[in-house]
Amino acid sequence: MNAQTAPSSPGPGSGRAAEVACEVVELLEVLWDRGRDAAPVAPVSASQLRVLYSLEREQGINLRTLGEMLGSSPPSVSRLCDRLEALGFVRRTPSPVSRRELMLDLTGSGAAYLDELRVQRKDVLRSVIESMSPESRTALRDGLDAFRDAVKRNAPAPGAHRADRTA
Repeated sequence: MNAQTAPSSPGPGSGRAAEVACEVVELLEVLWDRGRDAAPVAPVSASQLRVLYSLEREQGINLRTLGEMLGSSPPSVSRLCDRLEALGFVRRTPSPVSRRELMLDLTGSGAAYLDELRVQRKDVLRSVIESMSPESRTALRDGLDAFRDAVKRNAPAPGAHRADRTA
């Protein structure tokens, strides 16, 4: 590993960085809700959005696998998918390998919703970022790149270390 990607030992700045990261996440939630509210289709809940993101990454999975990815119980996941199917964002089809399983896919409408949501959120974020100095924007980009890389290195497998919870 090079110096840029090597994990460093916890230091006095990591606690403060975690505090600032929590504050930023809370602010992002507010900003992202603005983007979600601006989307042309009725907004979906945060739990439903997690389902859409998961299906975007893993098309054709079954409810059990989706539940494991989300760390949620099958009945909770099934209810979420019921609502998303009613919106036309998710499609359930019989599994080619088991008559008892249904496969879940993101529909074109679901993908279009995610695309539009991303555009709206990006616009909201861009307006905030454009108010920063060029140096601050560069520092933000570099810091976020490093943070994303650290998350990827440290992310547990889907469903690992999670108690069964509702979605």
